[in-house]
Amino acid sequence: MTEDQSPPAPVGLVREAVRRPLAARWAVYTEEVQRLVDATYRVVERTGSLDPTVREILRESGLSNQAFYRHFRSKDELLVALLDDGRRRMAEYLRRRMEAAEDTPGRVRGWIEGVLAQAGDPVAAARTRPFLSHQDRLAELFPAEQRSSAEAMLAPLEGVLRSEYAERRPDEVRDPSADALAVYRLTLAALHDHLRARTSPTSDETAHLVRFACNGLGISVV
Repeated sequence: MTEDQSPPAPVGLVREAVRRPLAARWAVYTEEVQRLVDATYRVVERTGSLDPTVREILRESGLSNQAFYRHFRSKDELLVALLDDGRRRMAEYLRRRMEAAEDTPGRVRGWIEGVLAQAGDPVAAARTRPFLSHQDRLAELFPAEQRSSAEAMLAPLEGVLRSEYAERRPDEVRDPSADALAVYRLTLAALHDHLRARTSPTSDETAHLVRFACNGLGISVV
């Protein structure tokens, strides 16, 4: 080794030297994304529009144009991120409701009631309603993201049905994925009708939907 050469730094120190600035930058970027998401929620909730301008979002978030385009290529990309975020929060909420139930009918009921409850929650309804008129366009622009977030909501229900069907005789076996999707589409259609009409489902309407779904799934409900 010549006098001009230094011994190589230990690999652990090299990695740590690289990690520190990257970790700090990642924390900043994570905060920026969260501020943009939260700001867009507030603008959508306040205006009832799914077409806020980037200027409105930046004014609400206190961030720069550069910060916005560092994370999102377009406003539509941010909006589909909001839709994904909302569905994943809903999936976790549904999972908790279902875990509190004692049997399969109760878990199916928990899932359906949890979805429909959005229409009766002023904050959830205000955040969800504006997406109705644009969801098809966003799904066409971002099919993979749309599919992934829908699957997140379906997962708790599909898991319950998969466990239920596993205990049935071979001649009674059904497709838990297809059945969960059918219940998902039925329940989302009912939710969207109420969001558009700015109404809430009655207890009788919800109970009827639960009975209808359980009968279709071959699940006895009291």
